[in-house]
Amino acid sequence: MEHYYSYKQYLTNLFGARMQKLTLDAGFTCPNRDGSKGLQGCTFCSNDAFNPSYCTPQKSVQQQLEEGIAFHQKRYRRAEGYLAYFQAYSNTYIRTDEKRHISTVEQLKEIYQPAIDYPLVKGIVVGTRPDCVEDEKLDYFEELSKKMFVSIELGIESIHDETLRKINRGHDFQCAVDALQRIRARNIHAGAHFIFGLPDETPEMWLEDVKTINQLPLNSIKFHQLQIIKGTSMEHEYLENSERFYPFTMDSYIRFIVDFVERLNPNFAIERFAGEVPPRFLSVNHWGIIRYDVVLQRILQEMARRGVRQGGGLKIW
Repeated sequence: MEHYYSYKQYLTNLFGARMQKLTLDAGFTCPNRDGSKGLQGCTFCSNDAFNPSYCTPQKSVQQQLEEGIAFHQKRYRRAEGYLAYFQAYSNTYIRTDEKRHISTVEQLKEIYQPAIDYPLVKGIVVGTRPDCVEDEKLDYFEELSKKMFVSIELGIESIHDETLRKINRGHDFQCAVDALQRIRARNIHAGAHFIFGLPDETPEMWLEDVKTINQLPLNSIKFHQLQIIKGTSMEHEYLENSERFYPFTMDSYIRFIVDFVERLNPNFAIERFAGEVPPRFLSVNHWGIIRYDVVLQRILQEMARRGVRQGGGLKIW
């Protein structure tokens, strides 16, 4: 029995071969950091903790692709193509440059083009915020999607507006719903990211949240447990009042995520069940030193032990 619909399987079905994502940092910023909406960013955010070593905006997109392919060919020898993953910060956000008289879309095209033209790249994945996908940008992605795979991955994090306010997101949940609807209306692949463990939320809430998440027009989804990163605003919040945060151990997270996935729409391809950050970045480490592959295997073992599968707890779809 297949316990869940994996993103790997989704891509294999789509391309007929194994694809590997290559993380890129193209030097984007965020409206929550450059003063457009705020200066401090989201309280949990530290992109340095998630970028691989070859990934830095001081290198060109082409150089990052070349080094990324060399890195992954050692780990993933079976990959027959690559997806250029523009990950760091908000990769559809550029403040209008009135002096140069160049539109935001034209600037985006200049940044994406080296990846689009790279021979082994079969598609692009663009990580961004729900409030940074205006229609003119989606028009561009719609045209590009007729030539290659295009995915827009939105950081949603929580469906609760009060939580979004507390973590300084700068948008509400309805903004994410509207963005997803406009993305899917253009037949562009839509992904989303959620965090379990944000302040004042509980497992009981998240198991109710899945009913709302199931109705979103998504193709793929990824989940992370909250990780308290050194130097973030959330680190200070945690150290001052840790009682506001649900203390996931690895065992309790595995039990929870299996409960959650059993209730999850089986049409969503799951890319990740949990996050992985180098231990040196963590202010609090409840899990010790453990790789995601081990966490994944334990999740699958728990699903097998219970005899459950993604969406198996739902009555109808």
